[in-house]
Amino acid sequence: MLYAYYSSEEKSISKTEKDLFFCIDKSYDLYHYLMALVIEIADYAENRIEIKKNKLQPTEEDLHPNTKFIDNQVIQQLRSNNQLNKYIDQKKLSWKDNEGLIKDLYLMMVEWDLYKNYMANENSSFVDDRKFVEKLFSKIILISENLYIILEEQSIFWNDDVEFVVSMIVKTIKQFNELTDPNHALMPLYKDQEDYDYAKNLIRKSIINHDELRELINEHAQNWDMERIAFMDILIMQLAISEFLYFPSIPTKVSMNEYIELSKYYSTEKSRNFINGVLDKTLKDLKKEGKINKVGRGLIGEK
Repeated sequence: MLYAYYSSEEKSISKTEKDLFFCIDKSYDLYHYLMALVIEIADYAENRIEIKKNKLQPTEEDLHPNTKFIDNQVIQQLRSNNQLNKYIDQKKLSWKDNEGLIKDLYLMMVEWDLYKNYMANENSSFVDDRKFVEKLFSKIILISENLYIILEEQSIFWNDDVEFVVSMIVKTIKQFNELTDPNHALMPLYKDQEDYDYAKNLIRKSIINHDELRELINEHAQNWDMERIAFMDILIMQLAISEFLYFPSIPTKVSMNEYIELSKYYSTEKSRNFINGVLDKTLKDLKKEGKINKVGRGLIGEK
């Protein structure tokens, strides 16, 4: 969103704010949408079983299929989850026009060694079911090129968020157990009001304090012409330094780690090292000048 702000002829903070929260809302749509995808794969697998059973000359295997995947307890819990079903219905999210993707994901899955081992293991347990679904998201769904193509066609906001959203889905599933019922709450859009305010304040403070932040970057990017530094690298550092200076509850170590991690997705290997070096120098000087004021948990490791 910060990149969009500077790229736009209309420099409107309020519009950027609105776009930011729209983007976050779309990520929450994707969270539910991808969760429903695993149910679609199970439905496809069940339909294939029924088709084989109704063949003119079904084999013994056709008549007595291995239903371990379609009976997976976590998939059944997702299928009956009230929040998931209500959200999908309200937002009118559907995979019905993407049968090709469902088939491709199913075929990828059945050729997967982990799937074969899972299906061959007669000693089924809830933990096994949960681990399999977690891996299905991270090892099959996440790497599907067709999925990214379809998501890009539906929303320009989704492709960059897939990996993050899948990690949130896996985190959600890890909370499921044998007693999880249909009323089990999924992850909320915002943890609390502080979570919402953080997003709003970060974009605002990064823009409002543009001159001070860019000067700090320029000062600590020794022997580098600002015009030659990748624009995305500058924005990553601008956000990180904003957290150093204007967010007293966030430890600087946390900010450093988060933005270096972020740079892995938006910068090159050389850029990551460069960003790390500039942020490290900036932070040391800000501490010497007494400009880092952290409170609460942020005091840990700040001296």
